[in-house]
Amino acid sequence: MSADPAPTAASPRDFTFAVGTRLTGPDGQPRAGRTGTITTPHGQIHTPAFIPVATQAAVKAVLPEAMGELGAQALLANAYHLYLQPGPDLLDEAGGLGAFMNWSGPTFTDSGGFQVMSLGSGFKKVIDMAGPKAPSGQGADDTVAPGKERLADVDEDGVWFKSHLNGDRHRFTPEVSVGIQHQLGADIMFAFDELTTLHNSRGYQEDALERTRRWAQRCLDEHARLTAERAGKPYQALFGVIQGAQYEDLRRKACRDLAGMRTRFALSESEAEAETPEHGFDGYGIGGALEKANLGTIVGWCTEELPEDKPRHLLGISEPDDLFIAVESGADTFDCVSPTRVARTGAFYTAEGRFNLPGARYKRDFGPLEEGCGCYTCAHYTRAYIHHLIKAKELIAHTLMSIHNEWFTVHLVDRIRASIDDGTFYELKDEVLGRYYAPKS
Repeated sequence: MSADPAPTAASPRDFTFAVGTRLTGPDGQPRAGRTGTITTPHGQIHTPAFIPVATQAAVKAVLPEAMGELGAQALLANAYHLYLQPGPDLLDEAGGLGAFMNWSGPTFTDSGGFQVMSLGSGFKKVIDMAGPKAPSGQGADDTVAPGKERLADVDEDGVWFKSHLNGDRHRFTPEVSVGIQHQLGADIMFAFDELTTLHNSRGYQEDALERTRRWAQRCLDEHARLTAERAGKPYQALFGVIQGAQYEDLRRKACRDLAGMRTRFALSESEAEAETPEHGFDGYGIGGALEKANLGTIVGWCTEELPEDKPRHLLGISEPDDLFIAVESGADTFDCVSPTRVARTGAFYTAEGRFNLPGARYKRDFGPLEEGCGCYTCAHYTRAYIHHLIKAKELIAHTLMSIHNEWFTVHLVDRIRASIDDGTFYELKDEVLGRYYAPKS
């Protein structure tokens, strides 16, 4: 028996992005939207693509195998939650996030910054709600939801926060976040950033943006150090995160700063020998607080500044109108918890809009959730049966509803991608949004 080949050092070449077809507007002029292919050590992602969220190494109520069968190309897990439970060292020992959850495709992890700030500030999932001013002791101009204790404090080095599970105190710095994500082993991870809200002052937005810039450089440097230290592991791409709220000059500055950033350390022995490390971010995440009405404008500012040859991930969207606007404005991938979250309340998506299955009219409705849908749920189960499961508080209802909603969202973005290739994007946009948002009788 021949010996196994010696492991080789990870290389940035294990991660690539190739632009495919560019979107053409009704006037024949090019738009920012495009198709593309992200290649990772665990497979390809054809973009635009919706990335379902597997917060704690699980899409809520749905098996990883079912996510593959419904067409998901990649899954995104949460570094904050996996740090608290079961711990990144355990996932590292298991062979990484994908092996741990029995998912063979590409994976993403976020930095934990959103959860550290939003849960720590008492906002939970809503980051733009108003509340009374509550100084953190570090000069922060921040808000806290009424009746909530502020659990996160920001300083130049990082963030102190209390676990939402048991109140234990923890510390995240850029280096800690990147170290956790290296242990989690996702193909794509995000730099640690400071979340702000639409209620922060302009002055605090500027301070936070500059702090995020400094943290981004530290993330890039720590990523290079760990990539070299963990030679033999598959290469993990690092995306910088763009903040700046609704301010055009801050968003554009953040994009230029991150696009020009380079690591000060070598990622491999060959780079070290050349003494010319030139590796920057592998892609970019567009995050932070923004108003729905300004989504396309803000994404457009960013894509005008960012490199054409790097992928752009828009954090936290899944509504049909947002998806079309984001794609048209140049975003490549998206993630959101909404498909499974609304499923657990009994809501389901159709081409005619979103409906609530617990309603009495579905009690004797023996049709599928949506006629013509290709998902497993619609092929095998009726509205009446799932209505019964919801009323009986049977947990399988969450599974069946979530499969349908994830299928709907994943395949809508697949149709958007195909429409860019065949030149029918605007016809598809008018058709889908016209039906989905038409007044309901």
